[in-house]
Amino acid sequence: MTISTGRRLAAATLGPALALLAFAAPAAAAPESTGAMSVTAERLVLEPTDQGYVGTLTAVVTNEGTVADYPSLTFTEPAGASHTTITPGGPCFFIGQEANRLRIQCLGEQVQPGDSQTYSLGFHVWTTPRDYAMTVAGTEIAVEPNGKPELADTAAFTTLFRSTKGSLKKPRPYVQAVDSDLRMTAGNVTLDRLPDGSLSGRMPVTVRYGNDAPSFDLPVTASLPAGVVVHHIEPQDMPSWSDGFSVPGGRFMPGEERTFDVILAAPAGTPAGDLGVGSYTVSSSYFYGAEVQDVDPSDNTASFTVTAADAS
Repeated sequence: MTISTGRRLAAATLGPALALLAFAAPAAAAPESTGAMSVTAERLVLEPTDQGYVGTLTAVVTNEGTVADYPSLTFTEPAGASHTTITPGGPCFFIGQEANRLRIQCLGEQVQPGDSQTYSLGFHVWTTPRDYAMTVAGTEIAVEPNGKPELADTAAFTTLFRSTKGSLKKPRPYVQAVDSDLRMTAGNVTLDRLPDGSLSGRMPVTVRYGNDAPSFDLPVTASLPAGVVVHHIEPQDMPSWSDGFSVPGGRFMPGEERTFDVILAAPAGTPAGDLGVGSYTVSSSYFYGAEVQDVDPSDNTASFTVTAADAS
């Protein structure tokens, strides 16, 4: 994945998936560990649904020390941007990236000496379900007590994608796209006069997500004629600002197209007629808000003309 730095939204604005993976450090210190923790993990089976695959990994942590302790669970996702929940425990943190999959660490609840705690880790892979089983290599989970890596234990587990026919046999490798494949289209827009003399216009915009490259957010940069601004978007389930917005509606499935409305505005006193050419450019934001390279950047931008209606 090729990345470049750009303006991105704060984690709190990017929806449940990204909000779960906060970037803050744990506040409270736990007692000193006096022994190791061990971990075992069951097979992760991802089941096909009408929106990709979902599944839960079960891991059991045992405190083999002599004092109550807090485990940290560390794992690499089976697919990029697929981790959703941990129960019990949390929060979780991005700590790295491996082959376009995120390396994640989650804080577990306190485990008493000699006791075990079962954790459920949820995953949702936004890819088209296949009629054959799939698998990914390199899936394992590690536990360490109270931040003591020298006392860590690791358990490998098998990850399987069940076929749409119900089979887990003869799995093929799952290969997730790395570069995004976005396309944006928009038509020309006319801004109508409001009673106070200002202008407002509604323009439908369509975004297509062509593959299963991982992302958390699709920010759009607007270049608009002088005086024209983005007022809001509908539905307004993602933020918007005067020169941009984030695509609403949540995560995309590969090949999905989504149309929504952008409301443009201009102040009173804006003359009637052709105001100029505007454009929207969509990109994909992933690891720490980094911009993902697109397979064809030329269709990420949609240009249009903006016209102001006569006063009436």
